[in-house]
Amino acid sequence: MHTVAILALHDFIPFDLGIPCEVFGFVRLLNGEMGYCVKVCGEAEYVNTGAFTLQAHLGLDHLIDADTIIIPGIKDPKQPLNPKVKTAILKAWQKGARIASICSGAFVLAETGLLDGYRATTHWMLAEELATRYPKIKVDPKVLFIDEERLITSAGASSGLDMCLHLVRRDYGQSVAAQAAKLAVAPLNRDGGQAQFIQYEIPETRDSLATLLE
Repeated sequence: MHTVAILALHDFIPFDLGIPCEVFGFVRLLNGEMGYCVKVCGEAEYVNTGAFTLQAHLGLDHLIDADTIIIPGIKDPKQPLNPKVKTAILKAWQKGARIASICSGAFVLAETGLLDGYRATTHWMLAEELATRYPKIKVDPKVLFIDEERLITSAGASSGLDMCLHLVRRDYGQSVAAQAAKLAVAPLNRDGGQAQFIQYEIPETRDSLATLLE
């Protein structure tokens, strides 16, 4: 069975952690069997996220043997990455794991160096910072997710759902993914991207349509 390990770091975004738990946890194959074994692996036994504290029954050592690792977003992408987390991710990568990030989780993945030279995305509000801090990454802020084979990154919030459904489709095909989308009450293929949400500064001049546009 395909094992999905979800990394719970201190100050993780609960919504980002909940999405892969729900999507992968309810996938059923055409023969009725479960499609994934879902594990939540904590940076520590007790992981604090502000509103509550999560007790993680599994530690970083369970990342290493996972088929897929999901890195949820964290509230402060500027916080230093725990060296033990970086080591565990790199060991999993060396063993052939597929690694995906949701929202600001891209900063965690970027810190490992694995995204260097690849296309990646994150929440549109953080895209410029990601590109500045990690110039070797080709950041695209306009898409919902980017699939680079073993490295997958998604934009913010609900786009994590798009990415997870995409991975289900990669693993088990259209029919299984369509059923997963129905259970999630979500479209399997969502039109458009992040570009529609990006806020641009309106030009300040009396000789333009700025007032009308505002």
